[in-house]
Amino acid sequence: MQRLRAALIDLDGTLMDTAPDLAEAANRMRADFGLPSLPASRIAQYVGKGADVLVQRSLTDRMDGQVEPERFTPARESFLRHYQVVNGAASVVFDGVPQALSRLRASGWRLACVTNKPREFTLPLLQRAGLAVLFDAIVCGDEVERRKPYPDVVLRACSRLGVEPREAVIVGDSINDVLAGRAAGVRIVLVECGYNEGESIASLSGQPGVDAIVPGLIEAACWLDQRTS
Repeated sequence: MQRLRAALIDLDGTLMDTAPDLAEAANRMRADFGLPSLPASRIAQYVGKGADVLVQRSLTDRMDGQVEPERFTPARESFLRHYQVVNGAASVVFDGVPQALSRLRASGWRLACVTNKPREFTLPLLQRAGLAVLFDAIVCGDEVERRKPYPDVVLRACSRLGVEPREAVIVGDSINDVLAGRAAGVRIVLVECGYNEGESIASLSGQPGVDAIVPGLIEAACWLDQRTS
């Protein structure tokens, strides 16, 4: 088996609970359109495929929701404007994340954050949380042609870290991470602390390519450290 050298780690639902800020921005957007607020737990189910999909789902309150372009464009502008204000205000780093990242770095792992979130929101969020300095690379959704569940951010991260996909593991919290990792040819570890579009993460245990499901990043770091030789 190829020696593993790099961990590619998702942001929303894996490193941090960002749902409160995303829900606040989405509800402010809904208010701009005269719509009532939705529970934060419901909006958390709409997270995973990037801001554009989140806007569509939050505005229609449907997983498969879509709105016409003339309505989507001002809605997206509204959401991004509000998210710029609230980004990081209520987001919380999951327990053990800084320790897990530091442990992996000390063990020689190359680390990248791979997220669908635009860079203008990702960098301030990671910097404010004190996590940015722990990554060798940060790859965001607006830096590639296609966001997760496509493999573009994963492959870009491997390139920046100087590793082959077979030497890397993606650590995430959703089916989008599974599909992106599988398409890229990397190993896959999932954490239970995230969102997975409202579905139990346990439902992904039988998915091809999923090596392990663990409670959080500290347990993922232990799993990874056992596979460095």
